[in-house]
Amino acid sequence: MDRDDTRSRIAHLYRRAGFGARPDELDAAATAGYEATVDRLLDFAAPDPGVDGMAPPAVTPYAAPGDSVPADQRVAAQQAAQQQLRQQVVDVSTWWLDRMVAAQNPLREKLTLFWHGHFATSVQKVKDAELMLAQNQTFRTLGAGNFETLAKAVAGGPALMVYLDSNQNRKASPNENMSRELLELFTVGIGNYSEDDVKNGARGLTGLLFNRLTGNVTLNKAQHDDGVKTYLGNTGAFTPDDIVHLAVSSPASAPYITSKIWSHFARPGKPDDPVVKELTPGFARDLDVSKLLRAVFLHPEFVTAASRTGLVKQPIEYVAGTLRALGQKPSDAKAVLAELVALGQEPFTPPDVGGWPQNTYWLNTSFSLSRLRFASAVAQKANVAALAKASAPDRPAAAAALLAVDGWSATTGAALAKAANDPKAMLTLALVSPEYVLA
Repeated sequence: MDRDDTRSRIAHLYRRAGFGARPDELDAAATAGYEATVDRLLDFAAPDPGVDGMAPPAVTPYAAPGDSVPADQRVAAQQAAQQQLRQQVVDVSTWWLDRMVAAQNPLREKLTLFWHGHFATSVQKVKDAELMLAQNQTFRTLGAGNFETLAKAVAGGPALMVYLDSNQNRKASPNENMSRELLELFTVGIGNYSEDDVKNGARGLTGLLFNRLTGNVTLNKAQHDDGVKTYLGNTGAFTPDDIVHLAVSSPASAPYITSKIWSHFARPGKPDDPVVKELTPGFARDLDVSKLLRAVFLHPEFVTAASRTGLVKQPIEYVAGTLRALGQKPSDAKAVLAELVALGQEPFTPPDVGGWPQNTYWLNTSFSLSRLRFASAVAQKANVAALAKASAPDRPAAAAALLAVDGWSATTGAALAKAANDPKAMLTLALVSPEYVLA
Protein backbone atom coordinates (compact mmCIF):
# COMPACT_ATOMS: atom_id res chain seq x y z
CA MET A 1 0.00 0.00 0.00
CA ASP A 2 1.53 3.37 -1.02
CA ARG A 3 2.00 6.27 1.36
CA ASP A 4 -0.70 8.41 -0.26
CA ASP A 5 -3.32 5.70 0.29
CA THR A 6 -2.16 5.16 3.87
CA ARG A 7 -2.34 8.90 4.46
CA SER A 8 -5.86 9.05 3.01
CA ARG A 9 -7.07 6.17 5.18
CA ILE A 10 -5.54 7.73 8.30
CA ALA A 11 -7.10 11.12 7.52
CA HIS A 12 -10.48 9.35 7.34
CA LEU A 13 -9.72 7.53 10.60
CA TYR A 14 -8.95 10.82 12.35
CA ARG A 15 -12.18 12.37 11.12
CA ARG A 16 -14.20 9.49 12.54
CA ALA A 17 -12.17 8.61 15.64
CA GLY A 18 -11.58 12.27 16.40
CA PHE A 19 -12.26 15.67 14.90
CA GLY A 20 -9.80 15.60 12.03
CA ALA A 21 -6.01 15.56 11.86
CA ARG A 22 -3.74 18.56 11.71
CA PRO A 23 -1.03 18.29 9.00
CA ASP A 24 1.69 17.49 11.56
CA GLU A 25 -0.47 14.78 13.16
CA LEU A 26 -1.22 13.29 9.78
CA ASP A 27 2.46 13.27 8.80
CA ALA A 28 3.43 11.44 11.99
CA ALA A 29 0.57 8.96 11.73
CA ALA A 30 1.30 8.20 8.07
CA THR A 31 4.88 7.38 9.03
CA ALA A 32 3.69 5.09 11.85
CA GLY A 33 1.10 3.32 9.66
CA TYR A 34 -2.64 2.75 9.83
CA GLU A 35 -2.80 -0.12 12.33
CA ALA A 36 -0.25 1.52 14.63
CA THR A 37 -2.39 4.67 14.58
CA VAL A 38 -5.48 2.66 15.50
CA ASP A 39 -3.53 1.14 18.39
CA ARG A 40 -2.43 4.57 19.58
CA LEU A 41 -5.92 6.03 19.42
CA LEU A 42 -7.27 3.09 21.43
CA ASP A 43 -4.59 3.38 24.11
CA PHE A 44 -6.74 5.21 26.63
CA ALA A 45 -4.25 4.54 29.44
CA ALA A 46 -1.51 6.60 27.77
CA PRO A 47 -0.89 10.16 29.00
CA ASP A 48 -2.32 12.97 26.87
CA PRO A 49 -0.26 16.12 27.47
CA GLY A 50 -2.80 18.13 25.50
CA VAL A 51 -5.53 17.73 28.11
CA ASP A 52 -4.16 15.98 31.20
CA GLY A 53 -3.60 19.30 32.98
CA MET A 54 -6.96 20.71 31.93
CA ALA A 55 -8.96 20.62 35.16
CA PRO A 56 -12.74 20.93 34.89
CA PRO A 57 -14.28 24.23 35.97
CA ALA A 58 -15.56 24.67 39.50
CA VAL A 59 -19.32 24.17 39.57
CA THR A 60 -21.83 24.05 42.39
CA PRO A 61 -25.21 22.35 42.71
CA TYR A 62 -28.14 24.39 41.51
CA ALA A 63 -30.10 25.75 44.46
CA ALA A 64 -33.51 27.27 43.84
CA PRO A 65 -34.44 29.95 46.37
CA GLY A 66 -36.26 28.39 49.30
CA ASP A 67 -38.96 29.63 51.64
CA SER A 68 -36.34 31.41 53.72
CA VAL A 69 -35.97 34.00 50.94
CA PRO A 70 -38.47 36.84 51.46
CA ALA A 71 -41.26 36.83 48.90
CA ASP A 72 -40.30 40.24 47.52
CA GLN A 73 -36.74 38.99 46.84
CA ARG A 74 -37.62 35.58 45.42
CA VAL A 75 -37.85 36.60 41.77
CA ALA A 76 -34.45 38.29 41.87
CA ALA A 77 -32.94 35.32 43.70
CA GLN A 78 -34.41 32.93 41.14
CA GLN A 79 -32.98 34.98 38.28
CA ALA A 80 -29.56 35.06 39.96
CA ALA A 81 -29.59 31.28 40.42
CA GLN A 82 -30.56 30.75 36.78
CA GLN A 83 -27.85 33.14 35.61
CA GLN A 84 -25.29 31.24 37.68
CA LEU A 85 -26.46 27.98 36.12
CA ARG A 86 -26.21 29.42 32.59
CA GLN A 87 -22.66 30.63 33.26
CA GLN A 88 -21.63 27.27 34.68
CA VAL A 89 -23.00 25.49 31.62
CA VAL A 90 -20.98 27.88 29.43
CA ASP A 91 -17.88 27.12 31.51
CA VAL A 92 -18.34 23.35 31.32
CA SER A 93 -19.15 23.46 27.60
CA THR A 94 -16.09 25.58 26.85
CA TRP A 95 -13.88 23.25 28.90
CA TRP A 96 -15.17 20.27 26.90
CA LEU A 97 -14.69 22.01 23.55
CA ASP A 98 -11.17 22.97 24.64
CA ARG A 99 -10.49 19.28 25.28
CA MET A 100 -11.78 18.31 21.84
CA VAL A 101 -9.49 20.85 20.21
CA ALA A 102 -6.39 20.25 22.36
CA ALA A 103 -6.42 16.46 22.85
CA GLN A 104 -3.48 14.65 21.29
CA ASN A 105 -5.65 11.54 21.38
CA PRO A 106 -9.11 12.85 20.45
CA LEU A 107 -10.93 9.50 20.51
CA ARG A 108 -11.75 9.77 24.21
CA GLU A 109 -13.57 13.06 23.61
CA LYS A 110 -15.23 11.74 20.44
CA LEU A 111 -16.46 8.71 22.38
CA THR A 112 -17.67 10.97 25.19
CA LEU A 113 -19.68 12.91 22.60
CA PHE A 114 -21.11 9.69 21.19
CA TRP A 115 -22.32 8.51 24.62
CA HIS A 116 -23.75 11.96 25.34
CA GLY A 117 -25.96 11.50 22.29
CA HIS A 118 -26.77 7.89 23.14
CA PHE A 119 -27.72 8.47 26.80
CA ALA A 120 -29.08 11.91 25.88
CA THR A 121 -29.62 14.12 28.93
CA SER A 122 -30.44 17.83 28.88
CA VAL A 123 -29.42 20.44 31.40
CA GLN A 124 -32.64 22.30 30.61
CA LYS A 125 -34.49 19.76 32.75
CA VAL A 126 -31.69 18.61 35.03
CA LYS A 127 -30.88 22.25 35.90
CA ASP A 128 -27.56 21.39 37.49
CA ALA A 129 -24.17 21.86 35.83
CA GLU A 130 -22.48 19.74 38.49
CA LEU A 131 -24.65 16.71 37.62
CA MET A 132 -24.08 17.20 33.88
CA LEU A 133 -20.32 17.46 34.40
CA ALA A 134 -20.35 14.29 36.52
CA GLN A 135 -22.20 12.42 33.77
CA ASN A 136 -19.75 13.77 31.18
CA GLN A 137 -16.85 12.46 33.28
CA THR A 138 -18.58 9.08 33.54
CA PHE A 139 -18.71 8.87 29.75
CA ARG A 140 -15.04 9.83 29.60
CA THR A 141 -13.79 7.36 32.23
CA LEU A 142 -16.05 4.36 31.51
CA GLY A 143 -17.05 4.87 27.88
CA ALA A 144 -14.31 2.73 26.38
CA GLY A 145 -14.76 -0.19 28.76
CA ASN A 146 -17.51 -2.68 29.52
CA PHE A 147 -20.91 -1.53 28.26
CA GLU A 148 -22.82 -3.01 31.20
CA THR A 149 -20.62 -1.13 33.67
CA LEU A 150 -21.24 2.08 31.76
CA ALA A 151 -25.00 1.50 31.46
CA LYS A 152 -25.34 0.84 35.20
CA ALA A 153 -23.32 3.94 36.07
CA VAL A 154 -25.34 6.19 33.77
CA ALA A 155 -28.78 4.74 34.58
CA GLY A 156 -27.98 5.03 38.28
CA GLY A 157 -26.40 8.45 37.88
CA PRO A 158 -28.16 11.58 39.15
CA ALA A 159 -28.27 13.43 35.81
CA LEU A 160 -30.20 10.75 33.90
CA MET A 161 -32.30 9.93 36.97
CA VAL A 162 -33.48 13.54 37.20
CA TYR A 163 -34.01 13.75 33.44
CA LEU A 164 -36.14 10.59 33.36
CA ASP A 165 -38.05 11.18 36.60
CA SER A 166 -36.60 8.31 38.63
CA ASN A 167 -37.61 9.96 41.90
CA GLN A 168 -41.24 9.64 40.81
CA ASN A 169 -40.83 5.88 40.25
CA ARG A 170 -42.23 4.39 43.45
CA LYS A 171 -43.80 1.13 44.46
CA ALA A 172 -47.36 2.44 44.66
CA SER A 173 -47.18 4.35 41.36
CA PRO A 174 -44.38 3.23 39.02
CA ASN A 175 -43.08 5.82 36.55
CA GLU A 176 -42.12 4.14 33.26
CA ASN A 177 -39.85 6.82 31.77
CA MET A 178 -36.48 5.28 32.71
CA SER A 179 -37.67 1.74 32.01
CA ARG A 180 -38.96 2.63 28.54
CA GLU A 181 -35.88 4.55 27.44
CA LEU A 182 -33.55 1.93 28.88
CA LEU A 183 -35.08 -0.53 26.44
CA GLU A 184 -36.04 1.64 23.47
CA LEU A 185 -32.95 3.84 23.23
CA PHE A 186 -30.18 2.62 25.52
CA THR A 187 -29.97 -1.17 25.19
CA VAL A 188 -32.19 -3.20 22.80
CA GLY A 189 -34.11 -0.89 20.47
CA ILE A 190 -37.70 -0.75 19.24
CA GLY A 191 -39.32 -4.08 18.46
CA ASN A 192 -37.28 -6.09 20.94
CA TYR A 193 -39.42 -5.65 24.06
CA SER A 194 -43.08 -5.58 25.07
CA GLU A 195 -45.19 -3.16 27.06
CA ASP A 196 -45.17 -5.74 29.87
CA ASP A 197 -41.37 -5.52 29.84
CA VAL A 198 -41.63 -1.75 30.25
CA LYS A 199 -44.07 -2.10 33.15
CA ASN A 200 -42.06 -4.79 34.93
CA GLY A 201 -38.82 -2.95 34.27
CA ALA A 202 -40.31 0.10 35.95
CA ARG A 203 -41.28 -2.06 38.93
CA GLY A 204 -37.72 -3.34 39.17
CA LEU A 205 -36.34 0.19 39.08
CA THR A 206 -38.65 1.54 41.81
CA GLY A 207 -37.11 3.02 44.92
CA LEU A 208 -33.86 4.21 43.30
CA LEU A 209 -33.80 7.79 44.56
CA PHE A 210 -31.49 10.78 44.20
CA ASN A 211 -31.26 13.20 47.11
CA ARG A 212 -30.37 16.69 45.84
CA LEU A 213 -29.43 17.84 49.33
CA THR A 214 -26.82 15.12 49.94
CA GLY A 215 -26.00 14.26 46.34
CA ASN A 216 -26.44 10.56 47.12
CA VAL A 217 -28.28 7.88 45.15
CA THR A 218 -29.79 5.16 47.33
CA LEU A 219 -32.28 2.33 47.05
CA ASN A 220 -35.19 3.11 49.34
CA LYS A 221 -36.45 -0.36 50.24
CA ALA A 222 -39.82 0.97 51.36
CA GLN A 223 -40.38 2.40 47.88
CA HIS A 224 -38.94 -0.59 45.98
CA ASP A 225 -41.26 -3.25 44.58
CA ASP A 226 -39.54 -6.47 45.65
CA GLY A 227 -42.19 -8.73 44.16
CA VAL A 228 -41.62 -11.24 41.36
CA LYS A 229 -41.48 -9.76 37.85
CA THR A 230 -41.14 -11.22 34.37
CA TYR A 231 -38.76 -9.13 32.29
CA LEU A 232 -37.36 -9.91 28.85
CA GLY A 233 -38.15 -13.58 29.34
CA ASN A 234 -36.66 -13.80 32.84
CA THR A 235 -38.57 -14.14 36.12
CA GLY A 236 -37.44 -13.04 39.56
CA ALA A 237 -37.57 -10.38 42.28
CA PHE A 238 -35.39 -8.04 40.27
CA THR A 239 -33.53 -4.98 41.64
CA PRO A 240 -32.45 -1.93 39.59
CA ASP A 241 -29.04 -3.52 38.91
CA ASP A 242 -30.77 -6.71 37.78
CA ILE A 243 -32.95 -4.78 35.34
CA VAL A 244 -29.97 -3.11 33.66
CA HIS A 245 -28.06 -6.41 33.60
CA LEU A 246 -30.95 -8.24 31.95
CA ALA A 247 -31.40 -5.45 29.39
CA VAL A 248 -27.75 -5.40 28.30
CA SER A 249 -27.66 -9.23 28.36
CA SER A 250 -30.68 -9.53 26.07
CA PRO A 251 -29.84 -11.17 22.71
CA ALA A 252 -31.03 -7.97 21.02
CA SER A 253 -28.67 -5.67 22.92
CA ALA A 254 -25.29 -6.51 21.35
CA PRO A 255 -26.60 -6.11 17.77
CA TYR A 256 -28.28 -2.84 18.72
CA ILE A 257 -25.22 -1.29 20.39
CA THR A 258 -22.95 -2.56 17.63
CA SER A 259 -25.21 -0.91 15.06
CA LYS A 260 -25.19 2.36 16.99
CA ILE A 261 -21.39 2.43 17.17
CA TRP A 262 -20.96 1.37 13.53
CA SER A 263 -23.49 4.01 12.46
CA HIS A 264 -21.73 6.77 14.39
CA PHE A 265 -18.15 5.97 13.45
CA ALA A 266 -18.49 4.39 9.99
CA ARG A 267 -21.81 4.72 8.12
CA PRO A 268 -25.49 4.11 8.89
CA GLY A 269 -26.25 0.43 9.49
CA LYS A 270 -29.06 -1.36 11.28
CA PRO A 271 -28.62 -4.55 13.33
CA ASP A 272 -29.30 -6.66 10.23
CA ASP A 273 -26.60 -4.88 8.17
CA PRO A 274 -24.05 -7.54 7.06
CA VAL A 275 -21.12 -5.70 8.63
CA VAL A 276 -23.00 -5.19 11.91
CA LYS A 277 -23.92 -8.87 11.96
CA GLU A 278 -20.26 -9.72 11.43
CA LEU A 279 -19.08 -7.44 14.26
CA THR A 280 -21.78 -8.35 16.79
CA PRO A 281 -20.53 -11.76 18.05
CA GLY A 282 -17.19 -10.29 19.12
CA PHE A 283 -18.89 -7.52 21.07
CA ALA A 284 -21.45 -9.92 22.57
CA ARG A 285 -18.67 -12.02 24.15
CA ASP A 286 -17.50 -9.37 26.61
CA LEU A 287 -19.31 -6.08 25.80
CA ASP A 288 -15.90 -4.41 25.48
CA VAL A 289 -16.35 -1.09 23.67
CA SER A 290 -12.63 -0.65 22.89
CA LYS A 291 -12.47 -4.04 21.21
CA LEU A 292 -15.55 -3.19 19.17
CA LEU A 293 -14.03 0.12 18.08
CA ARG A 294 -10.84 -1.66 17.04
CA ALA A 295 -12.90 -4.10 14.97
CA VAL A 296 -14.77 -1.18 13.38
CA PHE A 297 -11.63 0.77 12.48
CA LEU A 298 -9.85 -2.28 11.09
CA HIS A 299 -12.82 -3.61 9.12
CA PRO A 300 -12.30 -3.31 5.34
CA GLU A 301 -15.71 -1.65 5.00
CA PHE A 302 -14.62 1.22 7.24
CA VAL A 303 -12.41 2.76 4.55
CA THR A 304 -14.61 2.11 1.50
CA ALA A 305 -16.12 4.96 -0.49
CA ALA A 306 -19.54 4.17 0.98
CA SER A 307 -18.23 4.68 4.51
CA ARG A 308 -16.05 7.68 3.69
CA THR A 309 -19.03 9.55 2.27
CA GLY A 310 -21.64 8.02 4.60
CA LEU A 311 -21.77 10.64 7.35
CA VAL A 312 -22.16 14.40 7.70
CA LYS A 313 -20.31 16.15 10.50
CA GLN A 314 -22.54 17.05 13.41
CA PRO A 315 -22.11 20.71 14.41
CA ILE A 316 -19.94 20.03 17.48
CA GLU A 317 -17.68 17.84 15.34
CA TYR A 318 -17.59 20.53 12.66
CA VAL A 319 -16.76 23.38 15.04
CA ALA A 320 -14.19 21.45 17.09
CA GLY A 321 -12.55 20.04 13.96
CA THR A 322 -12.33 23.44 12.30
CA LEU A 323 -10.80 25.10 15.35
CA ARG A 324 -8.41 22.17 15.64
CA ALA A 325 -7.34 22.36 12.00
CA LEU A 326 -6.75 26.11 12.14
CA GLY A 327 -4.97 26.11 15.50
CA GLN A 328 -7.65 28.22 17.19
CA LYS A 329 -9.28 27.84 20.59
CA PRO A 330 -12.89 28.43 21.64
CA SER A 331 -11.62 31.35 23.73
CA ASP A 332 -14.61 33.55 22.96
CA ALA A 333 -16.88 31.05 24.68
CA LYS A 334 -20.19 32.81 24.25
CA ALA A 335 -19.58 33.44 20.54
CA VAL A 336 -18.65 29.82 19.85
CA LEU A 337 -21.59 28.49 21.84
CA ALA A 338 -23.89 30.95 20.08
CA GLU A 339 -22.68 29.51 16.77
CA LEU A 340 -23.41 25.99 18.02
CA VAL A 341 -26.92 27.07 18.98
CA ALA A 342 -27.38 28.46 15.46
CA LEU A 343 -25.96 25.25 14.02
CA GLY A 344 -28.43 23.21 16.07
CA GLN A 345 -26.22 21.32 18.53
CA GLU A 346 -25.46 22.91 21.86
CA PRO A 347 -23.49 20.74 24.34
CA PHE A 348 -25.58 19.36 27.22
CA THR A 349 -28.82 20.34 25.48
CA PRO A 350 -29.98 17.53 23.18
CA PRO A 351 -33.47 18.11 21.73
CA ASP A 352 -34.94 15.08 23.51
CA VAL A 353 -33.98 11.72 24.99
CA GLY A 354 -33.42 10.39 21.47
CA GLY A 355 -30.37 12.64 21.08
CA TRP A 356 -29.38 14.54 17.95
CA PRO A 357 -30.24 13.43 14.42
CA GLN A 358 -27.60 12.46 11.89
CA ASN A 359 -26.60 13.26 8.34
CA THR A 360 -29.06 15.04 6.02
CA TYR A 361 -30.74 16.72 8.98
CA TRP A 362 -27.72 19.06 9.13
CA LEU A 363 -27.88 20.04 5.45
CA ASN A 364 -30.88 22.36 5.43
CA THR A 365 -30.63 26.01 4.33
CA SER A 366 -30.64 27.47 7.84
CA PHE A 367 -27.78 25.31 9.09
CA SER A 368 -25.85 25.85 5.83
CA LEU A 369 -26.02 29.61 6.32
CA SER A 370 -24.89 29.22 9.93
CA ARG A 371 -21.94 27.10 8.77
CA LEU A 372 -21.00 29.79 6.25
CA ARG A 373 -21.12 32.48 8.92
CA PHE A 374 -18.95 30.42 11.28
CA ALA A 375 -16.51 29.50 8.48
CA SER A 376 -16.12 33.14 7.49
CA ALA A 377 -15.48 34.20 11.09
CA VAL A 378 -12.79 31.59 11.77
CA ALA A 379 -11.18 32.09 8.35
CA GLN A 380 -10.78 35.81 9.07
CA LYS A 381 -8.85 34.94 12.26
CA ALA A 382 -6.85 32.11 10.69
CA ASN A 383 -3.16 32.14 9.92
CA VAL A 384 -3.21 31.57 6.15
CA ALA A 385 0.54 31.81 5.60
CA ALA A 386 0.65 28.23 4.28
CA LEU A 387 -1.95 29.17 1.67
CA ALA A 388 -0.51 32.57 0.81
CA LYS A 389 2.99 31.28 0.14
CA ALA A 390 1.70 28.81 -2.45
CA SER A 391 1.19 30.05 -5.98
CA ALA A 392 -2.44 30.86 -6.79
CA PRO A 393 -2.97 27.69 -8.87
CA ASP A 394 -1.59 25.57 -6.00
CA ARG A 395 -3.66 27.16 -3.23
CA PRO A 396 -6.67 24.81 -3.49
CA ALA A 397 -4.30 21.88 -2.96
CA ALA A 398 -2.69 23.70 -0.04
CA ALA A 399 -6.15 24.18 1.50
CA ALA A 400 -6.82 20.46 1.11
CA ALA A 401 -3.56 19.68 2.93
CA LEU A 402 -4.39 22.15 5.71
CA LEU A 403 -7.82 20.58 6.27
CA ALA A 404 -6.63 16.97 5.73
CA VAL A 405 -8.99 16.53 2.78
CA ASP A 406 -7.91 14.10 0.05
CA GLY A 407 -8.85 16.50 -2.72
CA TRP A 408 -11.65 18.50 -4.28
CA SER A 409 -14.33 17.63 -6.78
CA ALA A 410 -14.24 19.49 -10.10
CA THR A 411 -17.01 21.82 -8.90
CA THR A 412 -15.36 22.61 -5.57
CA GLY A 413 -11.94 22.93 -7.18
CA ALA A 414 -13.28 25.45 -9.69
CA ALA A 415 -14.91 27.52 -6.95
CA LEU A 416 -11.72 27.54 -4.90
CA ALA A 417 -9.64 28.46 -7.92
CA LYS A 418 -11.81 31.51 -8.54
CA ALA A 419 -11.16 32.69 -4.97
CA ALA A 420 -7.47 31.73 -4.88
CA ASN A 421 -6.26 35.34 -4.94
CA ASP A 422 -7.94 35.85 -1.54
CA PRO A 423 -6.69 33.01 0.73
CA LYS A 424 -9.17 33.78 3.51
CA ALA A 425 -12.12 33.81 1.15
CA MET A 426 -10.86 30.59 -0.41
CA LEU A 427 -10.51 29.01 3.04
CA THR A 428 -14.09 30.02 3.86
CA LEU A 429 -15.33 28.22 0.75
CA ALA A 430 -13.23 25.15 1.58
CA LEU A 431 -14.75 24.99 5.07
CA VAL A 432 -18.29 24.80 3.68
CA SER A 433 -17.49 22.48 0.79
CA PRO A 434 -19.14 19.05 0.61
CA GLU A 435 -15.73 17.40 0.95
CA TYR A 436 -15.12 19.09 4.32
CA VAL A 437 -18.66 18.94 5.68
CA LEU A 438 -18.70 15.16 5.23
CA ALA A 439 -17.41 13.52 8.37
